Amino acid sequence: MPETVAAPAASLLSPVPAAAEGAAPGARGRRARAVALRAVQVLLALFYAFASALPKLIAHPSAVESFDRMGWGSAGMYVIGTLELAGAVALLVPVLQSVAALALGALMVGAFVVQLTVFDGQNAATPVVLIVPLLLIAWARRGATARLLRTARRQG
Repeated sequence: MPETVAAPAASLLSPVPAAAEGAAPGARGRRARAVALRAVQVLLALFYAFASALPKLIAHPSAVESFDRMGWGSAGMYVIGTLELAGAVALLVPVLQSVAALALGALMVGAFVVQLTVFDGQNAATPVVLIVPLLLIAWARRGATARLLRTARRQG
């Protein structure tokens, strides 16, 4: 059985099986999947922080127009932008990554409904496309959610 090595504290990588010389071919495959999953998390975090949250938080005219059209105004825009930014950051925190993926997935369900009802399905595919990797992250990192729940139970 391959030995598990903890990544340095400054590293964004979660603990992954070591791919030592002479290790079973499966260890390299698990490591490659772990690195690919982490890359998807980083890409999604960058997307949510810069392409999605930032325009809302700086009140870009396109975001203002969209939220006015929904009837949510600037308060709704800032709340959604803040939730997206918090989710982006949490995707990079190992203990929060699964919960963040679920929360962002829930936001995307809401975005899908809004796209269908308010904007006549104009960009309805975008939230659906984003839900797929978010669900993959939530499933693959579900152990982090279990650890978080155990910690919360001990504290409470």
